[in-house]
Amino acid sequence: MVDIARITQVVEPEVKALGFDLVRVKLIGKSEAGDDEPALQIMAERPETGQLLIEDCAALSHRISDRIDALEEAGEVLIEGAYRLEVSSPGIDRPLTRPKDFSDWAGHEAKVKLNRPVADNRKALQGDLAGIEGETILFDDRKSGRVTFAFEDVDSAWLVLTDRLIAATRPLDASGAEEILAEEEG
Repeated sequence: MVDIARITQVVEPEVKALGFDLVRVKLIGKSEAGDDEPALQIMAERPETGQLLIEDCAALSHRISDRIDALEEAGEVLIEGAYRLEVSSPGIDRPLTRPKDFSDWAGHEAKVKLNRPVADNRKALQGDLAGIEGETILFDDRKSGRVTFAFEDVDSAWLVLTDRLIAATRPLDASGAEEILAEEEG
């Protein structure tokens, strides 16, 4: 079994060393490419923009890969067998994985899946983030109105792509994408 906490301990210093914030570490059964190889998904962001440029992803990918390789050479295998490393920005309809995400994105629409039911015995909520007080998330659910729940009770949460979210998000910078694609094709 893969120890995500240990992988996070290995990855986070590499992310921080480049001046980024770690958003999520997740092992998914199949890669984004759709093959059967599991994918180690690393999401990170620049604190000032909430995104990564393509060259940031490439630099972080190399740094993480080198660190994992060094551990394997020293005898510590983090993931058995073949896998794909996927490094990306969290994107506009980003996952909400840290308490600060619920504060930073207050006023925007989100979907939340909980580990235990709240409001009308429901575990799935959709509505607007209303903020966070300590470790308690405030959420304006479309069906139940204002509900609160502990951050630790969140199974998964993500922003919903809306016109308001698009307007609030800084434009992405795709500079350098053509060069990377040309290298891959060449």
